[in-house]
Amino acid sequence: MKKILVTGATGQLGSELSVLAPSYCQYEWIFADRTKASLDNLEMLQSQLEEICPDIIFNCGAYTAVDKAESERDLAFKVNHLAVELIAKYARENNAKLIHVSTDYVFDGSSSVALNEEAKTKPINVYGESKLAGEIACLEENPESIIIRTSWVYSKFGNNFVKTMQRLMQERDEINVVNDQVGSPTYAADLAQTMIHIIKSSKWIPGIYNYSNEGEISWCEFALSIKELGNYNCKVVGIPSSSYPTPAKRPSFSLLSKDKIKSVYNLKVPNYKESLKKIFV
Repeated sequence: MKKILVTGATGQLGSELSVLAPSYCQYEWIFADRTKASLDNLEMLQSQLEEICPDIIFNCGAYTAVDKAESERDLAFKVNHLAVELIAKYARENNAKLIHVSTDYVFDGSSSVALNEEAKTKPINVYGESKLAGEIACLEENPESIIIRTSWVYSKFGNNFVKTMQRLMQERDEINVVNDQVGSPTYAADLAQTMIHIIKSSKWIPGIYNYSNEGEISWCEFALSIKELGNYNCKVVGIPSSSYPTPAKRPSFSLLSKDKIKSVYNLKVPNYKESLKKIFV
């Protein structure tokens, strides 16, 4: 029985994988939180990997505090770059398959068309820099790795935009939401299912893939969809990013093209609204 190690087990993606795991009992699942896969302690991480001895690694763990990363650069790079490098090396040396999860924040937001896997990377914040460094190290250490870039992740677990909007729309009469950052949300359960689909597939084609739900929207339009599905009375007002300054800059356009992953792995990607409805069931 092949053993799948999931890092970041208590995060959104790790939690969704734990929901799906019982349906795939042909695998032995190891869900590792920070105590079982210490991404911020490389010596410990090496010995933990050797002890677990996985056949497949889903690296869902990451430093994701985008604004905090501006003042915690070393920690962000340790988790998002050096730990990824170590995991990729381990996978190569032990013939384990690795799917590593990355982000749309590797782009600067200057595009006006959906970004494919060949699009030029140019992060505009420390988080994006650390994630891009992780991607590069991953493929240098282990060219057989698969990297999936995703965006605007939400689920029923953890902290995310959807849950924040649900709370605020019940607490307030009016909220302001940025309307000049464009992309597409990702329902973590859809991405989790996609990762399992790849592992179960008869082919393993390494490299970078994009995955998010279909649709091109702003954060404000996303909030309006949440308002509609939740039947909230709160007024949603669109504002420019300049009116909501944050320590870390965000890309203004990071819509991902899913053509490659759909073609290579014969996937149907749901529209964002179709998946968003599942949060309200």
